[in-house]
Amino acid sequence: MYVIVEIAGQQFKAEKGRKLYVHRLQGDVESSVSFDKVLLVDNDGQVKVGAPAVEGA
Repeated sequence: MYVIVEIAGQQFKAEKGRKLYVHRLQGDVESSVSFDKVLLVDNDGQVKVGAPAVEGA
């Protein structure tokens, strides 16, 4: 499973358990963050595309 999220005006591919390096994001190293603008969700081939964001993701 992976998602495409928008962070600070750019799009990033994120996967559970993997590190994501984002510039212009304040926070402590190794801290958890949540993102509310999920543009795409791929759950083992089941793809949901937002218009513009996927609701409830």
